[in-house]
Amino acid sequence: MNALLFSRSTALALTLGLGGTVSLAGPASAQEPPASAQAADAPSGDTHIGLIYRPEIAPSSYDAEAAPEDEGVAGARMAIKDNNTTGRFTKQTYALDEVALTDGKSAIDAARDLVGKGIRYLVLALPADEVLAVADAIKGEGVTIFNTAAPDDRLRGADCRKNVFHVIPSRAMQTDALAQFFTLMRWRKMFLIIGPQDNDKLYADAFRASAKKFSLKITAEKPWTFGPLAKARGDTPTRSEAMVFTRGVDYDLAIVADEANDWGDYVPFRTVDPRPVAGTQGLIAATWHPTLETWGAAQAQNRFRRLSGRLMRPLDYQVWAAVRSVGEAATQKKTADPAVLSAYFADPAFSLPAYKGVSLNYRPWDHQLRQPIIVVQPKAMVTVAPEQGFTHQRTPLDTLGVDLPETTCKF
Repeated sequence: MNALLFSRSTALALTLGLGGTVSLAGPASAQEPPASAQAADAPSGDTHIGLIYRPEIAPSSYDAEAAPEDEGVAGARMAIKDNNTTGRFTKQTYALDEVALTDGKSAIDAARDLVGKGIRYLVLALPADEVLAVADAIKGEGVTIFNTAAPDDRLRGADCRKNVFHVIPSRAMQTDALAQFFTLMRWRKMFLIIGPQDNDKLYADAFRASAKKFSLKITAEKPWTFGPLAKARGDTPTRSEAMVFTRGVDYDLAIVADEANDWGDYVPFRTVDPRPVAGTQGLIAATWHPTLETWGAAQAQNRFRRLSGRLMRPLDYQVWAAVRSVGEAATQKKTADPAVLSAYFADPAFSLPAYKGVSLNYRPWDHQLRQPIIVVQPKAMVTVAPEQGFTHQRTPLDTLGVDLPETTCKF
């Protein structure tokens, strides 16, 4: 492990004033699924958790970065095994009900079918609009929804829903994590390159807010108009035009906003001036990465690989954390009663051991999961946010994303 990785990891632990197994919001927990002896006398229960996802369409040509068919699903399956490991001590069992949205089936119909079967926990790996549609369709049914794939800040703001908890970090949390690192490194001048998709514009909005929050300067902004060059084959005149795209700009870093991964990977090493690239490609902020191995993460990486035959991806981790939230809450409250657990998820006493050095919990004001965010390049972890020196009256984790005084969420 290189010195930078060690120093950043150590800094996080020192900043939080915590060791690798101490909880931010509850009792200390090991990073492996706990065998809670104190819950051994919990009443027995059979808890079903529904997973609704839209399978990735296989690419028409070879794509080394194509999402696997079981992305997210594999994380849920590992979490169910972990829940049942704990369940042996609590006399609780868990089962996963998977629903792939194919052949035109709507997320609302899938959710209603699962709720009709008595399922009171739904994990959604869906875009923001579908998350909102499901939340509104089953409002009042006593169902807790976990959002694992939509980073949209509006879901934690004006469009928040009381029955939805967010495992995936918001875009604001992701860009804040990067901005903290840039501030620490004294890289102040940013060149923002914005893709044509709506999500690219939302990412750019989040980065602008982070730049303002941490006193970074966006010296220039340009739209990307050269198409999906990262996926193109061979050389073209368009590539030559793109190579001079950064000419005449004074900046320390190029920030790319390309959530579809169409062109962002083309930018590194093709700028006129030698400058690093960050954002959605290059140096990125993520919940999980194959290079994460501290705080017991190596054990999780190995278990996941044995179960699925591949590396764990961020969506796998996010779905895993959602399913584990149910198992942990049931263990800690010694009950599988959905009415009890739905309220407990927002309780500061709830804690989720999740291979991040600290136990995690959900913010009461917008139901976003507090968590350290790793900042990584393709082959190595670089640092962990929150960075040392960024303090907060409750927890340094609340320096990432929208804080309570600024939230527009009204449950």
